[in-house]
Amino acid sequence: MIIGVPKEIKEGENRVALSPSGARHLLLDGHEALIQEGAGEGSGLSDQEYLDAGGLLVSSPEETFARADIVVKVKEPLPEEYHMLRQGQVVFTYLHLAASRELTDELLARKVIGIGYETIQAEDNSLPLLVPMSEIAGRMAVQVGASLLEVSQGGRGILLGGVPGVPPAEVVVLGCGVTGRNATKIALGMGAHVTILDIDHEKLRYIDDVMHGNVITVYSTPLNVERSALYADLLIGAVLVTGARAPVLVKEGIVARMKPGAVIVDVAVDQGGCVETTRPTSHSEPTFVKHGVVHYAVPNMPAAVPRTSTFALTNATLPYVLQLADKGVERVVREGSALTKGIQTFAGKLVHPGVASSFGMDYVPISSLL
Repeated sequence: MIIGVPKEIKEGENRVALSPSGARHLLLDGHEALIQEGAGEGSGLSDQEYLDAGGLLVSSPEETFARADIVVKVKEPLPEEYHMLRQGQVVFTYLHLAASRELTDELLARKVIGIGYETIQAEDNSLPLLVPMSEIAGRMAVQVGASLLEVSQGGRGILLGGVPGVPPAEVVVLGCGVTGRNATKIALGMGAHVTILDIDHEKLRYIDDVMHGNVITVYSTPLNVERSALYADLLIGAVLVTGARAPVLVKEGIVARMKPGAVIVDVAVDQGGCVETTRPTSHSEPTFVKHGVVHYAVPNMPAAVPRTSTFALTNATLPYVLQLADKGVERVVREGSALTKGIQTFAGKLVHPGVASSFGMDYVPISSLL
């Protein structure tokens, strides 16, 4: 098969969906890696490196999409790319359809086979292709939040870890998944006082165990979320419902009562955000202030560290790209691969229940379409 890798066009997106070593692996497996010229530049990967690995270079996104059986991307197709999509083509990327009815309708109308990294689910219910970017986003959330707490950035003027005789910042993390755990680890390592909330007792027990009781674990209820948000200097939204829109846990009325100069980093923004005042921002204009609170809501946070992100992403996605290329979608579904749960649109139908429920649309099991 021909696997096409277009250059990402989302603002600030410097990642690329396939490293040169990934291209070599596809070649050795009998497939072709079609790389748009300049696709890897943002990650410090030259066209020559792809050529040396056996990849084929093309000059335009139109040629990349036209020739590819499988289009592998980092971020969802944008309106400028819609016209290049065609019936039966596989688009394998972070789709986050629950945050975009427009993209959902386009994939359905064009009968594209849309497979989202974020909904591929292993037998243990883990999300293997969301993990590496969630790890990076969780760690970055604290790094970004610590910077935004500086007065020059509009923050409260608090050093995250404090100093002897002066207390550290209060960091509140909503969600105890991969993003939340990584945010907690970094915040604790920087000396902050950390509280993490979740509705899963086992996850809270795990955090309490591995952090040796140094993190405050709180069962998430509306009242506990409100109380925590009001004392937070840095609030990190790390809530995830697989394939569906993130629940809004922090209402605008709560934000209005938070400390002046407090910071919100809503990592859940790519699924709609878990803070009511959140709206997507960009790497060029990453923040805005609402009710005196600094908001950071960049949907593609890991793009700020593209070299790390590209290699971490390729390490995770390549085995699944090879599965698709070797077997095709129908065989993957019949064999019960973890890839099956990643399929969100097929033959003009919504085949992922989470996405369907987000829009109140009909859900059709993919097995009934084969």
